[in-house]
Amino acid sequence: MSSSRCKSTQSTQSTQSTQSTQSTHRPAATFTSCKSLCAVKIMKRTFLTVGSGLKERSIAIISCLILLVVILTCLYLRILMNISPVDYLLAATEGSPRQSITDDRLNFGARPQVQTRTLWEAPIIWEGTFDADLYDRTHIRNQSSVALTVFAVGRYLDAYLKTFLTSAEKHFMSGLRVTYYVFTDLPDRMPVVELAPRRSLKVIQVAKHSRWQDISMMRMDAISKVIDAEIRHHFTYVFCFDVDQEFTGRFGSEALGDSVAQLHAWYYNRPQSAFTYDRNPESEAFMDAGDYYYHAAIFGGVWEKVKDLADHCFLKIMEDKLNNVEALWHDESHLNKYFWLHKPSRLLSPEYCWDPHIQDKRDINVTRLMWAEKHYDSLRTG
Repeated sequence: MSSSRCKSTQSTQSTQSTQSTQSTHRPAATFTSCKSLCAVKIMKRTFLTVGSGLKERSIAIISCLILLVVILTCLYLRILMNISPVDYLLAATEGSPRQSITDDRLNFGARPQVQTRTLWEAPIIWEGTFDADLYDRTHIRNQSSVALTVFAVGRYLDAYLKTFLTSAEKHFMSGLRVTYYVFTDLPDRMPVVELAPRRSLKVIQVAKHSRWQDISMMRMDAISKVIDAEIRHHFTYVFCFDVDQEFTGRFGSEALGDSVAQLHAWYYNRPQSAFTYDRNPESEAFMDAGDYYYHAAIFGGVWEKVKDLADHCFLKIMEDKLNNVEALWHDESHLNKYFWLHKPSRLLSPEYCWDPHIQDKRDINVTRLMWAEKHYDSLRTG
């Protein structure tokens, strides 16, 4: 009995042990299985997340690239809108234009017998091509202001200055704010001129040079200095004139532009071979080709451009002096070189600076500024 109880007990214990062992091992297998399942799910989720992240990142990169292409295309098209096809041809030449024409109201076909546009699309201003009232209203609305510089040195002051200023008051930039900057070595000899409202005059004393050629060339330095010291703070535009001229008709806001050059009355309708460029390779003004022949008696534009022109010409004049060279037509030769390298955005027809000694006036419907009679023998000091 004891033996059978023992067996029974052993059997019971064995059964319990087996059940205990089974009950202990089942949860372990289940836990391992759960871990594997969770790991698979996590890996799947991670893979999906990474895949989704890569997909989102790829989409973002592609979107950025598309946006970049659109921006670059817009910039390129914007540049093309401001450059005419001719400009690409001119890029191979020695100069290139700063801007294309923006005067969409100009009537270029009104004067078929003369050239009204340059190859780089800059307007050439002739009577009949512009609406004077439209230009005046626009510049008055924009509060455009003009500084006029003129040199009256030595005998030129008594001979020409009063006529120049009096006629300017009648015809130059009517309706706009204007200040005359008179450079002279004789400030106590200044004539009395009655000025209209919003017009003023300032006298700047300069040294007297022994040679008229030096007076002509040194004006570029004086113009640059007064622009830097004063004009740039108060004025939009600058126009520079020779004093031996007289205004005879409207010289108005249609002449204002970014960079303004004056066609020489004696050369505007002549072949390039007749232009009196400086052909001396030793000079900084040397030119063997060009577009037009410009007259240094008038040039203008926004103050930044006029200062750049004056600085360029003065620098080249001084370089020539160091090499004992003098340009054929002094500052005018250097001015022509500058406008060859930096195309003007606006050209004034010979109406704006006419010599009455020219017999052929078929193209001239109106004269706005006339050359005064020259008395070089008695006026020039050297």
